[in-house]
This record gives sequence, structure tokens and C-alpha cells, in this order.
Amino acid sequence: MRLLPIVLTLAAVAGPALAADEEIQVYMDDMDKPGQFGLDVHNNYVFTGDGASDYAGEMSSLHRYRLTPEWSYGLTKDVELGLYLPLTTIDSAGHFEADGLKGRIKWIAPRPDDQTWFWGLNLEIGRVSHALDINPWNGELKGIWGMRRGRWTVAFNGNLDWAIAGPQIAPATLDFDTKVAYSLTKTFAVGFESYNGAGTFRQFGRFGSNDEALYGAVDTSLGKWDLNLGLGHGYGGARDGWVGKVIVSVPIDN
Repeated sequence: MRLLPIVLTLAAVAGPALAADEEIQVYMDDMDKPGQFGLDVHNNYVFTGDGASDYAGEMSSLHRYRLTPEWSYGLTKDVELGLYLPLTTIDSAGHFEADGLKGRIKWIAPRPDDQTWFWGLNLEIGRVSHALDINPWNGELKGIWGMRRGRWTVAFNGNLDWAIAGPQIAPATLDFDTKVAYSLTKTFAVGFESYNGAGTFRQFGRFGSNDEALYGAVDTSLGKWDLNLGLGHGYGGARDGWVGKVIVSVPIDN
């Protein structure tokens, strides 16, 4: 029960759902072993929403399906490289587009085997088409913290997002992500994931006017395949209503 105050606090302040981003995920301490390759396939679909656009030429997220393979490689025990390639979309009219790529480097701090908590950092740099972002080059620095105790898993991400190049460079924004899961069995856990934009440093804390979403989530395994399934709804300033997501971890044998 000592976890309960932590869970309630994080749920109250946490977690970003940008309008149907290429990945809807809370980062934790899972890493490829040194020399090992990995593949996660991110899928999400926006069922409801207002379909509005923020600028001329932006693709509406309503009824849009996003499919993104995330390739990874364990560089060392504590460092993992990743490549989202390609970032693909199928819009409401059924048009398929390859809209960019993104690279990342993830570091998880070394810790003793008996330590239940973890922390680390993840840096991402990506380029996307005009249909997805008015600024083509963007970066994100993600702080990672979490712990596993008994059947409970709690993880928290604090994200700093900024535009690197483009016609409308704006101040960096902050987002907070939270994941709380309870394991019913060794291969089946239920919980929630919360994604909340917090605005710029100058406007920090205006959660009600930024993109926010709450997902019910299931984590399970089918043999060597791991699955994260979620159904969520946006609130606050989010354009999207109901959104479904599936992350499939594909086993790659070296």
C-alpha cells in the first residue's frame, strides 16, 4: 500500500499525447542486450475527434492510421540505439504516405540487481513531412524514472520538446507521461497510461488547455511476442477523442 500515494500523485499531474503521434508509449528500463537487435511496431488509429488542422497543409488526425517500425540495437549494457523508419500514415481517404524518420539514443543508469527503481535519459532527433509538422526537424529529451515492487509497476517520463529547424520556431514545451500497471499473472498486466502537455516554461502548468489523454492499457505476451494494447480518450486541448493503440514487440533471434 506504500505505492498508493505515489500512484495518486503521478496520476494527478501526469503524462503527452500529441495528436496521434507515431508512438504512444511510456518509456521504462527495457533494453536490448549488447549486440542484440530489436523491433517494436507502433500502431494507432483515431476513431473520433474534431478533425481540425493547425496550419495549411496539415493532415487531419481523424480516422488516420499510423504504423511505425522502431528498430533498436543494444550498443552496451546501458546504452541502446533506435531508429523509427519509416514513419508512415494512412489518412481518412486511404492514402498511404512515408512521412519521415527519427533516431534515438537511450541510456539507463547502472544499478544493483536488488534495486527496485531505475532512471535514465532518452534523446530523439527526427525529420517529418510538412503534413505532420510545420517544422520539419524536431528534438526531444526524455527523463525516465520508474520502479517495480511486487505486482506493481510505476513509470514516469518528463519530456522537453523543441523545434530544431522550420518556419515557425516556438519555445520548447514540456510533457509528462505516467504508466501504472498491476500484474495479474507473469504475462498479463492491466493499468493506465496518462499523457499530458504542460505548455512552455512561461505557461507551465496550464494542463486544461494542452493536449491530454488517458488510456486503459493491457500488457501481455504471446510466446516470444510482447503486446501493449490501449484505448484512450483525449481531453483538455486535445483534438483527438477516442484513440486505439497497439505496440507489438517482434522477437528477432541473433
